[in-house]
Amino acid sequence: MLNTIITNRITGQAMNSFRENRSSLFARQFLLWTLALALLGTSLAAQAQQVVGQVTHLSGVLTVRHADGTRKVLGLKSAILQGDTLITERETYTRVKFVDNAEIVLRPGSEVSVDKYVYDEKKPENDSVAIGLVKGGLRAVTGLVGKRNHEAVNFNTPTATIGIRGTNFGAIFCQADCGGIPTPTGAPPAPGLYIDVATGAVLVANGGGQQLFNAGQFGFVPGPNQPPVIVPPASGLQFVMPPTISQNSNNGNKAVGATKGAPECVVQ
Repeated sequence: MLNTIITNRITGQAMNSFRENRSSLFARQFLLWTLALALLGTSLAAQAQQVVGQVTHLSGVLTVRHADGTRKVLGLKSAILQGDTLITERETYTRVKFVDNAEIVLRPGSEVSVDKYVYDEKKPENDSVAIGLVKGGLRAVTGLVGKRNHEAVNFNTPTATIGIRGTNFGAIFCQADCGGIPTPTGAPPAPGLYIDVATGAVLVANGGGQQLFNAGQFGFVPGPNQPPVIVPPASGLQFVMPPTISQNSNNGNKAVGATKGAPECVVQ
């Protein structure tokens, strides 16, 4: 009888010890998973907060919407982060220079997202740039990423994707908001995406097909499932920058004023 009692006590103590060890193991595993998720979240947040560019020229009010949804007004020398969306107000022009020396200029009433901007100086195969034209228009000049890896740079628009080929090009997306742009007939430009290429070339593609546009050519994309087409210069739109934005004399030390009477874009 005594042996039975002793045996039961020993067995019970062993089971309790096993349960305690198992609970402790689960607790440690849970802690490790929690720490791993926290580190992953920190890494993703750090990536999203990476500085990829700077405002070098500005006339008017420029607002940014960060990846976390917060908004603020930017000024000269303001940092541009990966994941930022830039919004120009009425009569506002801005020019942004990126880490690989690429540049973009936004016309008034535009919204452009810096979806991804990865420039790896030592490993070009890691380069990846994705810019989104949500509304309005922009002019873009290729930087080092685009010069050494054409496939690494894309500009996404509501109607097509623009791939660059060592380029200076303009894009204007009209959606019943281009009434101020003059045309030969006097009627507002038709809704759609307008392309002009100053140097190099761009490959424009969507669900309807693709088209290569070379220097001096103009293009038009009516919709996401209608193919891009080359149009005569008289039917094309070209985004022309005001002198205060196009000149390189302003290095961010002082604001530039809006140029009165300067055309936002012209019909060639």
